Parts: sequence; C-alpha cells; structure tokens
Amino acid sequence: MRVLILGGSQFLGRAIASHACATGHDVTCAARGLAGPIATGARFVRIDRDVADGLVPLADETFDAVVDVSRHPGQVSRAVAALKRPGVHWTFVSTISVYADNRIPGQRADTAPLREPSSAEIAHSTDAIYGAAKVACEQAVGNDAFICRAGLIAGPEDPTGRFAYWPARLARGGEVLAPGSPVDAIQFIDVRDLARWIVHAAEIRLTGIYDGIGPIRTRGEFLAECASALNASCTFTWVDRAFLEAHDVRRWAGPRSLPMWLPLPDFAGFLTRDTSPARQAGLISRPPADTARDTLDWLNASNGPVIGLAAEEERDVLAAWHARGAAATRI
Repeated sequence: MRVLILGGSQFLGRAIASHACATGHDVTCAARGLAGPIATGARFVRIDRDVADGLVPLADETFDAVVDVSRHPGQVSRAVAALKRPGVHWTFVSTISVYADNRIPGQRADTAPLREPSSAEIAHSTDAIYGAAKVACEQAVGNDAFICRAGLIAGPEDPTGRFAYWPARLARGGEVLAPGSPVDAIQFIDVRDLARWIVHAAEIRLTGIYDGIGPIRTRGEFLAECASALNASCTFTWVDRAFLEAHDVRRWAGPRSLPMWLPLPDFAGFLTRDTSPARQAGLISRPPADTARDTLDWLNASNGPVIGLAAEEERDVLAAWHARGAAATRI
C-alpha cells in the first residue's frame, strides 16, 4: 500500500510513518521538514501547506491512502481538493475537543453534539478555536473518510510534556501531590497504539467517526500502576479542586499545572468517553505501565520535555495543605 502522510515529522505523524514502514508499506511524508526527522524508511517530499500551490510537488503522485493530522481548515480543504480521489482511503486525525458537552460521562462519537465549526477558510487556527477548527476540518474531509478523534496522546517523543510529567514525577518518589480523588476517571492513548490503529484502518479501508482513546481508568489505579512499573516508592496526597485552584495549580497542561487533571463536574465527560466502537474496530491499548516505563526511558535518553508543577511548587502546595490540616486540628 502506498501511504501519504501529510506531516510525518513529529510525534503521531512520525509514529504512523514508523509503523507503516515496519509493516511493509511504501510511505511518503510530505511536510516542510521543520519539526524533526521523518521515520526511517519513509520518503520525504517538501511541501508548504500555507500557500495555495503548496501541494504541487505531489501533483503527479498516486497513493492508496492519505493521512492528514492538520488543525487548520484551509490546509485541509486544499488537501482534499488536490488529493482526495475515488479509491483513495482518507484518514483525518481529529480531536475530542470537537465536542460541545464535556459534562456528561459516557458519550459516543456517533451521537455526541459538536461545537459550531469555525470558518472553513481559516489559515491558522489558535488554541482558542482548536475544537471548532477541527470540526471545520472534518466537514471539509466529508463522511466517506475515517475520522479519528484522538484523546490525550501519550508516550515517547511527546513534545507537549503532559503525560511525561507523571512518570518523571513518580520516578523521584516521596510524597506526590495528586489532584482530586483516586476514583476520578482518566483516559489517554499511547501514540504507538493510535498509530498502529490508523494504519490498520487504512489497510481494511475503515470509514466512519471514532474516538481514538484508551479505556477509562481511575486516577488512583493509574498512578499506582505506573509507580509500581517504575519501582518508585511513592505516597499520594489527594488534594481537592478548591484548594488547588486557590493555590494557582492549573489544569490539564502547561507550567504550574497538574497534567491530565480537569476540574469536576465541569469536565466529567471529557475523560470518560465510550470508546467501545473503536475497540470493536481494532483499537488495542497497551497497559499504562508500559507507556510510563517507555516514556521515562525516552526522557532519560533524550532529555525530552516535562511540563507541569515544578518540584518546589509542589512542595509549597503540599506544605500549605498540611498546614491547613494542622490548623484545623488545633481549632
């Protein structure tokens, strides 16, 4: 199978290219070539999707399958016009940020309401309109494609440093600040599992809309399993939303955050999606322990990014939490 990946030089795109090459496919990665090296065995074609004729280098090429990971509606529309042909399997990697309702648990991709789409001609989407722009991208691709709405993607080579925070923190051991409650739900997907499924979908010519995420786990189980896999001696101090927000501990990702934490009940549905259709369609998720161990190995080997609450910030918040408890006891 001749596979074209629009991108392919960073994280998920490179993982897709790596798996497709490893399974014997003829892989072309088309990108500007600025994000990083392409997978071993793949062919590189330099394009610029920001200009009207940026796909001209692919004009005389033929492919059996195309994978697009763009977040920019204008780029997606031009790719569809230039490259989507009868008989070509098309995959668009979207996001669960397209959904309008994040409060209700157990929603499914085929019935959950979507955000209003952004303009189909937006050249560059921003974080503020990320979900709306992806809706517009999906509409440009059409209903005869494989739409994979990914959740939080984890694993080696993650440029965001989100999931990486937890194996890095757990490996240090000691008292760990844990957000919310140990029974709170989380979901994520290892980048290699998502890549394998996307290649599989092209091989079997799967179409339809699916949530590409792993099974629901509790945060307590996740942290305990990862700590055990890393041979880390940890105790967990669970701190509630009100206290975290009062001490400027931020949600989800970025500096001074506890990654993969979202306040409840506002986001009770964001990490509890019903992904049984994806599992029935071939998505297989490895144990979180494997992802944690491999991510830590990659961090140690490459000095990859870890973004979240700094060690001294965590100590300060824990000290304040314990001081509050001691004051209450004295009263």
